[in-house]
Amino acid sequence: MWKDRKGRVTAFLDDGSEIEGKYACSGMVMLDAKLRGEITARDTLIIGAHAVIEATVRAATLVVHGQVRGNIAASDRVELKNGASVTGDVEAPVIVMEAGAALDGRCRMTRHEREEAPLGVVVPLKK
Repeated sequence: MWKDRKGRVTAFLDDGSEIEGKYACSGMVMLDAKLRGEITARDTLIIGAHAVIEATVRAATLVVHGQVRGNIAASDRVELKNGASVTGDVEAPVIVMEAGAALDGRCRMTRHEREEAPLGVVVPLKK
């Protein structure tokens, strides 16, 4: 089981859950549900193997085991695990992709801290 700094998952949504709209969370969250809309995670978001996500995803750390259709941006790292399927662009300073993961989109490894902005909006790099 995944754990946060205090040794616990702070939220778990199973494969029987369906969400439409905006979902915001903090702590370590395990999402194994169907979600359509937008996700913002202040900390770690784990997308489980049964998850079907059609959303723009923003997180500090994102670990994908399931399916994501939408652009992804992470301030720390993105991990695409064996069996993950992502259709959309991925942007993070660190991107890890295991054998067996699929990515249909562009991959951008950011080197500099960027000002916060919605995905798709170009913001100049800080100097």
